[in-house]
Amino acid sequence: MAFAQLTYRESLRGIETCLSAQPAKLWHVGFRGPVRRSTLADANETRDWRIYAEFAQRLIAQARRLYVGESLSVDLKDTVHALDSTTIELCLSLFPWAHFRSTKAAVKMHTLLDLRGNIPSFIHISDGKLHDVHALDMLVPEAGAIYVMDRGYVDFGRLYRLHQVGAFFVTRAKSNLNAHRVYSAATDRTAGVIADQTIALDGIIQ
Repeated sequence: MAFAQLTYRESLRGIETCLSAQPAKLWHVGFRGPVRRSTLADANETRDWRIYAEFAQRLIAQARRLYVGESLSVDLKDTVHALDSTTIELCLSLFPWAHFRSTKAAVKMHTLLDLRGNIPSFIHISDGKLHDVHALDMLVPEAGAIYVMDRGYVDFGRLYRLHQVGAFFVTRAKSNLNAHRVYSAATDRTAGVIADQTIALDGIIQ
């Protein structure tokens, strides 16, 4: 698999084809005989995926340090993350384990993107039915970081965890938000800011 990564192979068939191009020279790189894609598939079924997940996290951490000084379009020194998800539709007959609707299969990819360098710092693939808000339970928040997300992640009980570690969040309010205005600050509407208000939530926050 290291050979596949270094030669940019994208499939097991591609690995097999590439290795069979010079069969007499395979012993130079440690192969004792022809490599079949069925052998690679069998090996992948028993190979522990966690070593690759940990390796990827280490590479991501190194890459993020390279962009730590990159400026954003706004004057911010803090780390800014964007959290979102995308649903990937699959063929139900080929992926019956990913049942989504009566005639469709799907998985959902939850991604946390570091906007300095546009590097994913967190990726989780779930079944297509998992609600976006549950991704907040999987995050390890960074103190001082800013998390930008859509209204699908509005759950003040979960968002309070970000506040507890000293992180911040930016989101859109749901239409049924139960809150009242406490104070309104002056704004410059020519800068695109419609209102700058301090609010207080009403009711009990779970």
